[in-house]
Amino acid sequence: MEKNKTITLNAQMVISRSENGVDLVQVMPENPCEGLVKPFSGVGHAQLQGTAQFDFVRKRRIRGKAELKQPHSTLSYGRDGIDRFIFYVPSEQREEFADWLEKEGAVVIKYMRNKFKNKK
Repeated sequence: MEKNKTITLNAQMVISRSENGVDLVQVMPENPCEGLVKPFSGVGHAQLQGTAQFDFVRKRRIRGKAELKQPHSTLSYGRDGIDRFIFYVPSEQREEFADWLEKEGAVVIKYMRNKFKNKK
């Protein structure tokens, strides 16, 4: 959707609770028009006010750039204050995970020691 584009819908809203306790909110327009709103998936804050006005404010995902990339892992320092060392292993290669973790983990440890040793 374009920035700062407002779309107004005449719609019926249905809120239901699933068996596992998750609320499902559906907005069903009176005159559906395909392509009017691009589909999106996101985390945010939703609020149903006493006037039946429904507000949803999407929370932007804050990502940091990768500091060090390896064949199966990534080290990144997040702008949200959280550092991440993420490992990606295809399920059919799980048996090799321990070897990769040992090898790539050693590279990350060496990288971080060198980086922070120079800052002391």
